[in-house]
Amino acid sequence: MTGKPLILVVDDEVQIQRFLRHALDAAGYRVEPAMDAASALRAWSVLKPDLMILDLGLPDMNGKTVVGEIRQRSDLPIIVLSAHDQEQEKIAALDLGANDFIAKPFGIGELLARIRVCLRGTRPAQGAEDVLRRGDLVIDIPAHRVEAAGKPVRLTPREFDLLVLLARHPGRVMTHRQILTRIWGPAHTEDTPYLRVFIGQLRQKLEANPSDPALILTEPGVGYRMVDGV
Repeated sequence: MTGKPLILVVDDEVQIQRFLRHALDAAGYRVEPAMDAASALRAWSVLKPDLMILDLGLPDMNGKTVVGEIRQRSDLPIIVLSAHDQEQEKIAALDLGANDFIAKPFGIGELLARIRVCLRGTRPAQGAEDVLRRGDLVIDIPAHRVEAAGKPVRLTPREFDLLVLLARHPGRVMTHRQILTRIWGPAHTEDTPYLRVFIGQLRQKLEANPSDPALILTEPGVGYRMVDGV
């Protein structure tokens, strides 16, 4: 039995399938193709892949439905492929539980980096994560204490909760709706300007250059991502 991770590639474009098979094989992964949603769900159920790459524009059903079906029963990492005109579809897929997205056309280097981040997130946790370390950022959750580059940083309770949420998902896109729901509650899912203010405050306190952030990155029109600096 091979120890190579198995990636289920769900896309009805033959060229994309061929390109990804060669690229992923060269990078040390096994690849299983699926040309439609029904085949993808069957393959997921039988083969138990380590990660899914999923195009939203499938011939038999919307890729969001696949995300929703899988998320009811599994935490399988899912990277969504989306065209530039699928902005709202992409956001909806992330809100349903997709781990990440990458826009077509895409570079294989970026895709491989996103795959590595998602697969790292599936490793068993080594005990409870009471202290998170992201680069030179240290977050002591029980003590509600934060240090950046060895210096203490004072955060409000809401800023602290927001930072912990992002730090618990390094490298993963968190949509505006996901963040607002988790931190402020379902009644605030449309308060994106309010969230932008808090992100700005965090950057002022944590970033060496808040106008050119290196820790908390913006995914335009979608949400925010903390860099995977572990």
